[in-house]
Amino acid sequence: MQSSGVATQKAVLGGGRVQARTPVARASRPRVVACRAAGLSGKVKKVVLAYSGGLDTSVILKWLQDTYDCEVVTFTADLGQGEELEPARKKAEAAGVKEIYIDDLREEFVRDFVFPMFRANSLYEGTYLLGTSIARPLIAKRQIEIAMEVGADAVSHGATGKGNDQVRFELGYYGLKPDIKVIAPWREWDLNSRTKLIAYAETHGIGVPAGKRNEPPFSMDANLLHISYEGNALEDPWVEPSESMFTRSVSPEQAPDTPTYVEIEFEKGDPVGINGTRMSPATLLTELNRLGGDNGIGRVDIVESRFVGMKSRGVYETPGGTILLAMRRAIESICLDRGESHLKDELMPKYAELVYNGFWFSPERLALQDAFDRTQQFVTGTVRAKLYKGNVIVVGRKSPYSLYDDKISSFEDDGGAYDQKDAAGFIKLQALRLRTLAKNRGDSWNKGLF
Repeated sequence: MQSSGVATQKAVLGGGRVQARTPVARASRPRVVACRAAGLSGKVKKVVLAYSGGLDTSVILKWLQDTYDCEVVTFTADLGQGEELEPARKKAEAAGVKEIYIDDLREEFVRDFVFPMFRANSLYEGTYLLGTSIARPLIAKRQIEIAMEVGADAVSHGATGKGNDQVRFELGYYGLKPDIKVIAPWREWDLNSRTKLIAYAETHGIGVPAGKRNEPPFSMDANLLHISYEGNALEDPWVEPSESMFTRSVSPEQAPDTPTYVEIEFEKGDPVGINGTRMSPATLLTELNRLGGDNGIGRVDIVESRFVGMKSRGVYETPGGTILLAMRRAIESICLDRGESHLKDELMPKYAELVYNGFWFSPERLALQDAFDRTQQFVTGTVRAKLYKGNVIVVGRKSPYSLYDDKISSFEDDGGAYDQKDAAGFIKLQALRLRTLAKNRGDSWNKGLF
């Protein structure tokens, strides 16, 4: 059976496959002592912090040490964001952190989270490919695994109190370890401005890069599936974003004048190769990102409905995911029965909403995942498309399980494969209720229809 992220909590937390990882810079474990101080979350002995090494999480690290007087373990995830992670380790060491985890989660991210989500053809509110949403449950899962490994009684994240990520992280934490303590500094401290944050950093000897002293024009979040841009210069939904903002794609206007052809091979709903070369999940998505970015594919500018109740404008680049969605639907068009396909489309918005809102580990998401995975058993074959100036144009599809029969669908002589006279009875039966309504209700029913 295909992976659906995780099947049960037991599988997530040690009963199933967990990639072998060696924590970076693991020194002999220091003695854990009771805290001499307590913040709003109560007394804490040891906390696992989701740490990027940037200004915000560097301040959070020091703030946790000062406010909770506890040991901090840092965890940095490589999800394909394209940043060098070695500086994060050095910054954590300089801050006195003794246990530092830097994990390459790219393959797990694509195989166990992105691909299962794409089996549902997920789009939130018809446009958003859920690039940020799908990364949060993996980060939360790994934080809880580390907390259990090192005996931590708390976890912490750098999400603000105004966005969706705080919900996504914490639903993941509590779903996997109900008794874990969660520290969300942005909901506790009084560092509510860039000026205060920088002043705190300078007071405590935390280096502030020159580019961080002023409010950035927008915030960014990146992983192997996408990159997002939000806030500040983008807050007016009428103002077009600057072309200089984009990092993963050329504009459609600047894309090549000749199309690029690409073939994707699928097995049981998941892509396994490009142009005849089999690839690992992360390698395949990386190549699709390159192909899409070169051809101006994957940009969307949307206003979305946040789970916390407000509207938010976001600009996204998802080049590989945009190609994958279009070509997945193409292979499904010949491999899925009409009933399967239409039911998937009916269930997809609910699944996408669950992922967006942070309910990855919920029983309803897992139940829907099982249903979607069941439909993918015969979704195997190859799709060919041309990529041209922002467009993914499907031009071919084939499968050993194709339900397309050209003898039946042909407008030429089909040799008796389809008797057109049968359509008369079919139409009369379909029309029976409409004819009954019209006869029963008469002119009052038909009024306004002519």
